[in-house]
Amino acid sequence: MTTSDRAWLMRTYSGHSSARASNELYRSNLAKGQTGLSVAFDLPTQTGYDPDHPLARGEVGKVGVPVPHLGEMHVLFDSIPLDEMNTSMTINATAMWLLAMYVAMAEEQGVDPATLQGTTQNDIVKEYLSRGTYIFGPEPSKRLTVDLITYAVKNLPKWNPINVCPYHLQEAGATPVQELAYGLATAVAVLDAVRESGQVPEDEFPEVVGRISFFIDAGIRFVEEMCKLRAFTRMWDRICLERYGVQDEKLRRFRYGVQVNSLGLTESQPENNVQRIVLEMLGVTLSRDARARALQLPCWNEALGLPRPWDQQWSLRMQQVLAFETDLLEYGDLFEGSKVVEAKVAELEDAATAELQWVLDGGGAFAMIDQVKGRLVQSNAERVRRVESGDTPVVGVNTFTETEPSPLVASMGGEAVILTLDEGAELEQVESLARWRAQRDDGAVARAIERVREVATTSDNLFPASLELARAGGTVGEWAGALRDVFGEYRAPTGVGSVAAAPVDSMLPVRERVQAAASELGGPVRLLVGKPGLDGHSNGAEQIAVAARDAGMEVVYQGIRLTPAQIAAAARDEDVDVVGLSVLSGSHLELVPETIRLLREAGVDAPVVLGGIIPDADRDRLARAGVARVYTPKDFRLVDIVRDLAELAIAHRRETFGAGRQENRPNSSIPPGSRPMERT
Repeated sequence: MTTSDRAWLMRTYSGHSSARASNELYRSNLAKGQTGLSVAFDLPTQTGYDPDHPLARGEVGKVGVPVPHLGEMHVLFDSIPLDEMNTSMTINATAMWLLAMYVAMAEEQGVDPATLQGTTQNDIVKEYLSRGTYIFGPEPSKRLTVDLITYAVKNLPKWNPINVCPYHLQEAGATPVQELAYGLATAVAVLDAVRESGQVPEDEFPEVVGRISFFIDAGIRFVEEMCKLRAFTRMWDRICLERYGVQDEKLRRFRYGVQVNSLGLTESQPENNVQRIVLEMLGVTLSRDARARALQLPCWNEALGLPRPWDQQWSLRMQQVLAFETDLLEYGDLFEGSKVVEAKVAELEDAATAELQWVLDGGGAFAMIDQVKGRLVQSNAERVRRVESGDTPVVGVNTFTETEPSPLVASMGGEAVILTLDEGAELEQVESLARWRAQRDDGAVARAIERVREVATTSDNLFPASLELARAGGTVGEWAGALRDVFGEYRAPTGVGSVAAAPVDSMLPVRERVQAAASELGGPVRLLVGKPGLDGHSNGAEQIAVAARDAGMEVVYQGIRLTPAQIAAAARDEDVDVVGLSVLSGSHLELVPETIRLLREAGVDAPVVLGGIIPDADRDRLARAGVARVYTPKDFRLVDIVRDLAELAIAHRRETFGAGRQENRPNSSIPPGSRPMERT
């Protein structure tokens, strides 16, 4: 009988609305053969806000499950055996808090924390570079990362305390070389910080190195992606041996999980995403010597909205067919001895080694955040331009666009093609939080909060104090609030100002139009780009800012995590001609109308446009609220979007002139107490 390798861990990244609804989804997926959990948390949980905080409005339960306190953690894992489950938590700035609650829950259930298996993502560097769910500055964030790792190594022997994430760098536009270099630079920076902290004896440090894991992206160029993973394996082995002196080969293994590329999923002809997902899966499974240990696949309709349970099942079945029906797991490495593969791996390794050295020479990943962010925005701008020009073909988008109507998109047994969330879920969470607070011991919570604050002012490990607060019934907002009191908050660089590229030829007529209007109307038209709410995915907004600047517009880029009031104040003070909002978290029906209301109250009559994952069913409501244009992933030609923006801005400026209003283009920005801006 043929002997096969064990299949990888199969997960589905999921969570929404409430802990109860997510628990039902998890148990359903496990019953269908899923072998691990990958928990998606909502943005308030990720950024340290309770559901009743003003910044959480519209965001509760949208992109993940709200888990502000231990009570909700118990509900989330109800009837799921913790000592048997492998749980991955996509959580970073608040990783220590979520793991503390998980440990406290295990204790209350009588489960020995030493038996817990799973992963906390805990990679804050990529949050500054791409994903945006940071809270604190690099130094205090590094301290939280180190404290979690050192606590886990000593007390949670089966837990992976960090999952370094080049995945999100590819989503931000990184090339394979940049993924290799910047991902490994982060791992080096974290390990160096752990060693420098003095919390781990030198003879135990190899065990820390052996606990580092990675989370990788895999795009459609699956041959190159497979070679990238082989290069990762070689480079990591060399770093572990040469930089950290790890002699045990097992502790030098490159252990990684994967979610295949979401950036390449298309709204146009979304049925093509099925084959994209399957091909990308091959890139991380074909090579036995560099095969993923855990795999989660996106769903075919993620560019349209939130997938349904059926869509998640389809993605799970793709993995199961490959693992259990094919003969893939019966063979050794299929590419051993291949001259073609070896040459490509060597090419990637050489280029990535040079890029890694550039980061290390600059002081390492934490010190080089601004410079690395600039390179990523530049790479993403070049990627977008290649798609726009057709140099990078995307079937159904810029080539082979003729199509029959898709029955998958039209309907499925009368069901909507995406999951529609209960609009009352947020209020239920706010009410649930109030009930939780009413039944707990306020004195014990207050003492535990003060303990977190006290320890934060020292160099002691923060995990025990965090665990004490979790046991007492504290909330994510209280934990993060105590640390904000000590560490303050941080605003990461946008990287927009560092992009250097001449406008593409198709943008030149738009630029000429904008320049002619500037001569006629007393100066360049002005665009404000803002992201209301907690959504930190800023790649699209950054590319719009760069393209509008290339077209000669003056761009006021607000960056991420702003309230509607802050955006309205900025638009008023900057006297803008068009306001561009970007929302990818599903909170557009709450945040956009409120922003428009405050804009009009502030006397700003500039047109408002919206970009994001916007279902067709929401367009009428947005139009009634005053949205002039809606752009979604199918609107991939930046020149068309910028031409639209320019015409809207020019029309507004002419109307302003016609009304006899004085042109006074201020250089000041948001009022005191609000967020700073970047002007390009």
